[in-house]
This record gives sequence, structure tokens and C-alpha cells, in this order.
Amino acid sequence: TKIGFSYIKARVFPRKPEKTLEDYIINRFGKELYSIFFKDYTEKVWGVPCSEITAEWGAQRIKGLSIKKAIYHAARSLVKKDNTVEQKNTETSLINQFLYPKHGPGQLWEEVADIVKSKGGEIFMNHVVVGINKDGDRIVSVDVKDINENKIKTIEADYVISTMAVKHLIRAIGNDVPSEVKEVSEGLIYRDFMTVGLLLDKLAIKSNEGRPEVKDDLIPDNWIYIQEPDVQVGRLQIFNNWSPYMVKDKETVWLGLEYFCNKEDDIWKMSDEEMSLFAIEELESIGLINKKDLRDSVVIRMEKTYPAYFGSYSRFGVIRKYTDNISNLFLIGRNGMHRYNNQDHSMLTAMTAVEHIVNGITDKSEIWEINTEGEYHEEK
Repeated sequence: TKIGFSYIKARVFPRKPEKTLEDYIINRFGKELYSIFFKDYTEKVWGVPCSEITAEWGAQRIKGLSIKKAIYHAARSLVKKDNTVEQKNTETSLINQFLYPKHGPGQLWEEVADIVKSKGGEIFMNHVVVGINKDGDRIVSVDVKDINENKIKTIEADYVISTMAVKHLIRAIGNDVPSEVKEVSEGLIYRDFMTVGLLLDKLAIKSNEGRPEVKDDLIPDNWIYIQEPDVQVGRLQIFNNWSPYMVKDKETVWLGLEYFCNKEDDIWKMSDEEMSLFAIEELESIGLINKKDLRDSVVIRMEKTYPAYFGSYSRFGVIRKYTDNISNLFLIGRNGMHRYNNQDHSMLTAMTAVEHIVNGITDKSEIWEINTEGEYHEEK
């Protein structure tokens, strides 16, 4: 009743103008569901209140989803389930199956790399871009540094497709960049990420849904969002359920604990041993594991995993105007566009960029329109 009243109130008296993520979610789900399911987890991800994040994040990540559609989907599923791979008539947040590589997503990119090399392409691993050289409205070459040998080489460029963080792209272009573009670029904010992998004999909780392909007592979820504000872990992955081939010993459980942070935070600065112990104690405190069942652990850190929708982001149009006018430069992907797209939309920006190059199209508008809600992408 409380949830229903909260939802009705939000629909009858929506927050206007809808400027923040808090406004966006409350208008679609009501304040009660916002407090239960959205607020704490989202603030773990970004490290700032939802009232300081633009509504654009919601427009990209949960667009098309509402409490009405969720209820309709649940009711329809009781009568008829969509078992097709595409699930075209189902909102992204409500899909219940999808294709997944046997050995994880990295397998896809290993295959892509093999195809590139088989066709005569070169891939320079462990290199970083340190300079981008322009002539008029075109990039003519890129300077890259081999981080192992500390050597710099220059590669001539017909086209440049960039997935690097926008802040580093603008720095690499250097003195050619107008001062306002530099200012906005330096004000962009990123959220860093850590995964703590835990290999266990078993979980402390069991599932009633026995399945022959996994341990009988293993809960069936791929991931669990952890809303509790008294622990820092934000999400838990159960790799056994992504693919049984990702776990060598089927009698063990392979977990991934996700932490969202900044490099300046104390947990980022912990040693791997300290971070593993911290993660184990957090998961044990909420009753998911017992420390005695631990076999092994690993810590993986990834910088700039999430481009943030605060800082100077509201002025991102300044950067886009500048980069769009470089005729042979195409920005794609999550960091390349400073946009929190899912992997499928990031891949689509890449495919669209290639189509533009093949067809001689220099207008980048179609690439930027992928996975957008127009009302949240107006020039500011």
C-alpha cells in the first residue's frame, strides 16, 4: 500500500523540471521504491548523492522501464514467456536470457584480435597514446609509447577511431586545443573499479532450485545487487552461473565482488591481501559466505571504468563540437564518448563509425544518437 501510494503520488505530482537522477527515478517508480532499490546502490556506484547526478544517466540506463511495464511483464510471463534470443518486445532491464561466450566476454575480443591479424592488421599491446598530430581539420599521425621498452614511435593515420578516455584524448592533441575545450575536459570525472575474486567450497546460503549443470545448492543468480549501506561492496557476481566453463572445479563457487571507488580512496590503496580480507569480512557479515570455506582470492583494479555524469559533464557539448570538426576522428565506446553505454551500444557506435568511414560520411551525429533520449542530450 505504501509503495502504491508513493507511485500514484509521483505520477500525479511529478517533479518538474526533471533535472536530477533522483527526480527521474522517483517520477517513474515513486519515492518508496527509489529508497529501497535505487538510492543506496546508485550512490555506491558514483560516490555522490543521486540529487547531484543528471537525469541523463537514468535516461540511458533505465529508459523504457517503469513500474507499470514491470508489472505487465510479470503478468504476461505467467501466461507466455518470450524464449527467443532477441527478446525484442522486452525491456532491456527485464530480459531473462542472453548469449554469453563460453569462457567469458574476453573470448570475443581474442577472436576479434585473431581476425584482425589474419587480415594483415597489426595490434600493438602495452602501448599508450602520447601524442596526436593534426594538420588543419585532420589527424595525420599518432605517437605511441611502448611501456615495456620506453620507446615512442609515430604511426601515420588515415582515420582515428578513439575509445580512450576523452580527458586523455584532449591532452594528447595538446596545444592545438582551445582553452575552453581543455577546461571542460580536465573537469570530467571518472569512477574507478575493483573486483575481488573469491574461490570457495560453497556459499553459506542455499537455493531450492537444483540444476544439473551447477552445484545443487548454488543460488541461480548471475549477479546480486547489494543495497545494504553498511557494506561497501556494490554487486556480487556468481561466475558459475555465467558459464560452467569459467570454473575449473564444478564443486567450488567462484564469486566476484564489485567495488566502486576513486584511486584516492583508502580501499584502492589497500594491498591485495588487505583488500581480499576486507571483502571476505563484508560478505561474511551479511551472511553470504563463511571465511572457513575460502580457497583462494584475487584482486583486479581498473581505472576510469565509469564516466561520470557530473563534474563538467553538463558542458560536454564544447568537447563534442571540437572533436566532431576533426574530419577523420571518430569517438566511440563508453570512455571514448564519455557515455555510460552498455556493451551492445558501445559496439554499435563502433560499427556505425566504420560504416561512416566506408561511405565517406564525416557527420558524427548518427553515432552520438545511439542509445540516447533526445530531451536529455540538448546542447547546454
